[in-house]
Amino acid sequence: MTAVAETTARSAEKYRVTRSRRNVAWTGLGALVIVVVLALFPYIVGAGTETILVQAFIILTLACMWNLLAGYAGLVSVGQQMFVGLGAYFVLALNINGVSMFAALPVAAVGCGVAAFPLWWLVSRLRSGYFAIATWVLAATVLLIVQKIPSLGSGTGLSLPHTPNLSTAVLEAYTYWIGLAVTVLALVAVYLLLRGRLGLVLTAIRDDEVAARSSGARVGLARMLVFVVAGVGCGAAGALLAVSQLIVQPTAVFNVSWTAEMAFAVIIGGLGTIEGPILGTIVYMVLQQTLQSYNVWYLIILGLVAMAIAIFARRGLWGLVDDHLHVRLFPVGYWLWDPAVAGRRGLGRGLGFGRRRGGKHS
Repeated sequence: MTAVAETTARSAEKYRVTRSRRNVAWTGLGALVIVVVLALFPYIVGAGTETILVQAFIILTLACMWNLLAGYAGLVSVGQQMFVGLGAYFVLALNINGVSMFAALPVAAVGCGVAAFPLWWLVSRLRSGYFAIATWVLAATVLLIVQKIPSLGSGTGLSLPHTPNLSTAVLEAYTYWIGLAVTVLALVAVYLLLRGRLGLVLTAIRDDEVAARSSGARVGLARMLVFVVAGVGCGAAGALLAVSQLIVQPTAVFNVSWTAEMAFAVIIGGLGTIEGPILGTIVYMVLQQTLQSYNVWYLIILGLVAMAIAIFARRGLWGLVDDHLHVRLFPVGYWLWDPAVAGRRGLGRGLGFGRRRGGKHS
């Protein structure tokens, strides 16, 4: 046996690589319990609470997609509202032609994914601020085009003409369950995406794009796929918005505030983590419901909270949790263990997603 082979054999015996420092089976079981409990809410809470939760589902879905773009692919977009608007208008167009609004939702999501390909071609060579401004311009352009179509209501919009013949309570319950399904699918899709080969490529791109390219990573293809996936997710959220409000107005569905809200949730929760958007959305919804009666002060306080988090907690609220508890509910990276010291806490080395202080990573 050569010296190289002996060294490799000793390394294989000495070290092992795992996805997390803890067994995540309990995390999966806990997530399943939470989903089941949320699914029972229409039988427990009133219509007002259901409406608030549907809005939270929309924000969380959007935040997951924006985090995938900015936190993993390095694409900071301020024009994701174009997919929200396109998703809503796909539902309207299909419903006008007799398609059920519930059946139109998945079609609208796929349609936004298809539309993302030519839109990506227009902005694929841009980076940083140029990419952000270009996406904003694209969103404004799409809005202007939609407003020129009389059959879709032009600048005033239209109500969905063919709604199910159901009672208000049943319709709201169906909308709630669909919103929950959309959010769960978005989270699962992002989790599986980041645990696969594409996730490793995104890690390399985020850490050092030049090194990733020199190592043979297909940076352009990876970013295009992420842009398309984000388009599908934001389109599904826009379709859910149309289903929940039963009316599609161009200035409402193409409003830049959608991008501001998804970015806010990601920044305060934690960029580049799956847990961050979840925590950020919860904080955002609590602040919104608590402060919305204060008019302009509501926006001022939201801005101050975002500034404080950006300055004093650069990794967001979930970053603070991770620093103190060393826990990752959705592990997508790798952990290198030395069996000789495996019983001592914190002596592993984090590999892959999310560099942490001291090389620690869950």
